[in-house]
Amino acid sequence: MTSTVPIPADGHAPLAPGTPGVFTRLESFGVRGLDGGSLSLMYHKLGPRPRGVRLKGLYVPARLFRQQLRDLQRAGYRSVSMHGLASDGEARRVALTFDDGFVNVLTHGLEPLRESGFHAIQFLVSDLLGKTNLWEQQQGEASEPLMDASQIRDWMAAGHGIGAHTRTHPWLTRIPLAEAREEILGSKARLEDLFGVPILHFCYPYGDWNPAVRDLVEEAGFVTACTTEPGLNRPGGDPFRLRRLTARYASRNWANFGRLLRRWLG
Repeated sequence: MTSTVPIPADGHAPLAPGTPGVFTRLESFGVRGLDGGSLSLMYHKLGPRPRGVRLKGLYVPARLFRQQLRDLQRAGYRSVSMHGLASDGEARRVALTFDDGFVNVLTHGLEPLRESGFHAIQFLVSDLLGKTNLWEQQQGEASEPLMDASQIRDWMAAGHGIGAHTRTHPWLTRIPLAEAREEILGSKARLEDLFGVPILHFCYPYGDWNPAVRDLVEEAGFVTACTTEPGLNRPGGDPFRLRRLTARYASRNWANFGRLLRRWLG
């Protein structure tokens, strides 16, 4: 599952030997020089899919998640902070991000993360803690429980971080700026009050943002914000436009992930 990539005609250096196959092929997907940027993987849900699920690709089986972490570990990857995604130029850095705060991430993710030594961050919908994915159910998705405050404290006690994902998970560019400001500021304030830690990292719901929304996030006191735009993060990039690759699979192997990446990035 590993290979070396020859130096392309444009002179970019090959990726380091030992990198999992999907990563060695990133150059052919339009992302060159992996060792010159930090990788961020975006997850939503872990474990088995309940009946009635529409967005099946947002579930990553627990066994596959454990295998992914082992592959990254064997290839020499280390966790990088969200702030480091835009400022750390060292090779083989990865940030593991989870959107929404689903209980199944706590259930199926803590032990594989502990085994691998990787750290992760959960972006939380502050007004829906301990409730369910109402924004998805409105589109006909199956109900899935969200972590409550006690479960989030368990997540944090295991060494993992939290960030804000608005109060109710709206499309921020489709609501008035005043409402967007309250969604952004309100989520930060509530999480800080509940957990007594600075909330410095934000994630745009649906990856939906524009320059005005970006500026609101910066004005609120966040230091980074995640998009759903694919690609790597290099030193000097906009910290409020961090790129991520969606970790969802057609089946349980890296080759199929590579085919998905080809469609997203090519």
